[in-house]
Amino acid sequence: MNVTLFVTCLVDLFHVNVGKATVELLERLGCTIHFPEAQTCCGQPAYNSGYVKEAKEAMKHMIRTFEHAEYIVTPSGSCATMFKEYPHIFKGDSEWEERAQHVANKTYELTQFIVDVLKIEDVGARLEGKATYHTSCHMTRLLGVKDAPLTLLQHVKGLEVVPLPNAHNCCGFGGTFSVKMGPISEQMVDEKIQCIEQVEADYLIGADCGCLMNIGGRIERKGKPIRVMHIAEVLNSR
Repeated sequence: MNVTLFVTCLVDLFHVNVGKATVELLERLGCTIHFPEAQTCCGQPAYNSGYVKEAKEAMKHMIRTFEHAEYIVTPSGSCATMFKEYPHIFKGDSEWEERAQHVANKTYELTQFIVDVLKIEDVGARLEGKATYHTSCHMTRLLGVKDAPLTLLQHVKGLEVVPLPNAHNCCGFGGTFSVKMGPISEQMVDEKIQCIEQVEADYLIGADCGCLMNIGGRIERKGKPIRVMHIAEVLNSR
């Protein structure tokens, strides 16, 4: 199966190991990985900040870059959601709406692709310890991917997965929200960390690097002994 990797800005710039783990995992599951070097930002930060005209130029570039892919897979629920929004954004545009829909139809978040397309629930991973899972807002509420990550984590040998109290609460990142509303964001992420500590987890696992960067940064500043991992890294553990 041919998979084209949409690596995302945060993976490319801050979480390179997540991209590496994604490729290794998918190759182990029998996929052939393609990586178009022309890919760039999906336009989400600009679009969410109100720069719609400017964001559309980035979106058109991404449509051109990915429209010939068989499957588009990304280790980010948030960025997968943005690709799914393209048809709405270009609605009524005779040149771009159909092309945007074509890209959206074959875009999958990593765990969604493994469970729903590859039909695999046990990837043969092993990780010792107790973990809890952070459900990112875009991935669960907009993309609608809720069960796939937990299904895969439940099959990781040696890993005890415990529910995170108030899991539905935002971690306070929200892209530009954490920049514009710093004090509020700080209180939200502190509440999230308190919930993680409450279950005495060794690992905090998530599927969106934005959330993990926010939570992980705060954990590091507070000196907490909790390891933050992207689910691709967990599923690639042997």
